Amino acid sequence: MAILEVRNLKKTYTTRLGGHPVQALTNVSFTVENGEYAAIMGESGSGKTTLLNILAALDKPTGGEVLLDGAPMNAIREKDLAAFRRDQLGFVFQEFNLLDTFTLRDNILLPLVLGGKSVSFMESALPPVARKLGIEDLLNKYPYEVSGGQKQRAAVARAIITGPRLLLADEPTGALDSRSTEELLRVFGEINRFGQTILMVTHSARAASHAGRVLFIRDGEVFHQLYRGDRTDDRFYQQIVDTLTMLNGGERA
Repeated sequence: MAILEVRNLKKTYTTRLGGHPVQALTNVSFTVENGEYAAIMGESGSGKTTLLNILAALDKPTGGEVLLDGAPMNAIREKDLAAFRRDQLGFVFQEFNLLDTFTLRDNILLPLVLGGKSVSFMESALPPVARKLGIEDLLNKYPYEVSGGQKQRAAVARAIITGPRLLLADEPTGALDSRSTEELLRVFGEINRFGQTILMVTHSARAASHAGRVLFIRDGEVFHQLYRGDRTDDRFYQQIVDTLTMLNGGERA
């Protein structure tokens, strides 16, 4: 069953000075199944950031529609958008976006605080999430006291503590070293196996190779996709690299 449906999505920007309109998205259509782990790849300027912003209800399309669990997102009233994003979507960003004056515990619990959840609810919700992310012993530390990989795991905990229908990850490994990258991708694989639907935007073929499907976007369109099937991470990585090389006209990605 599709949790996310993107239908004929278009986005055109017009400059303030009345220049030529910029077509960021041309005609994007795809679905993401419940429990799927999908990645979107594309060069800078390909439209993937615009697409992610629309999926996150941070921007509105010029044409087409996005449906989450069959409900059109463009029908959500402006005053309800913040609550929708908090309750239905989880976000993981490249730069962590943690508050340095909050402990990791308080950073993780922030969505529940904003949602008006009770203290008892928060106390019961935090331990299993922290345990799943391997940060039980770090909860009283501040972001500046932990490593980049530990910050990102705290950011993932914050993203999933509300039980979102969809986890959106924007270049989540971009600020991490190779070891922390592998740790985070292992965590993503684990929470996906627990049933979390993940849609990740990435430049990294290594990160994309951990997904079950990779969609390639270029010039505002999804023009190719690969399915993992029974391939290992290494075999899928090589297929992604080979595909990028072919799509880039023979230049190795």
